[in-house]
Amino acid sequence: MPDYSEKDIALIEAVLYLEADLVDEAALNRITGLLPETVKTILETLAERYSAPDSGIELSLIGSAYKVTPKKEYWEDLKDRYGRKNEGKISRAAMETLSIIAYSQPVTRAEIEAIRGVSADNMIRLLLEKDFIREVGKKDVPGKPVQYGTTKEFLRQFRLNSIADLPRLDEGEAERFELEGEMF
Repeated sequence: MPDYSEKDIALIEAVLYLEADLVDEAALNRITGLLPETVKTILETLAERYSAPDSGIELSLIGSAYKVTPKKEYWEDLKDRYGRKNEGKISRAAMETLSIIAYSQPVTRAEIEAIRGVSADNMIRLLLEKDFIREVGKKDVPGKPVQYGTTKEFLRQFRLNSIADLPRLDEGEAERFELEGEMF
């Protein structure tokens, strides 16, 4: 018999519902006072419960944190009413810049511009404002240019668990992300 009750499950479920941001296991432990192994087991129980065909929600793992979200198959029907209609939309140029960063990270502004063939200043500024990218370090070359990478918000917005979940590029697409024969 498990060392937790239905009330404990409901408590974790309520916290996941009420939290606007992603919640990791340590935060769930602090908020509920439940033991870490209990929190982990309850999260597994909820994920299984939500995987039932009669559930419209799922427990999404984004990075190392959780959020209750609508199941992917229902999102197309719901996004017009419940999605951030214009807030989440970005231009084709911003999406191209974001793709370069996602697939080539860590990558500098000059490397992005070499791939795109145009200035990336405005697109980088926009993506930083939307918290899709962040500075992840400096390249060890003269001038020490800033390198960019994606954020947890990027993963959340695109419903990815990790950057490894990005769709694989075919050979032709991969060549687009190369500069002078080197992959970033």
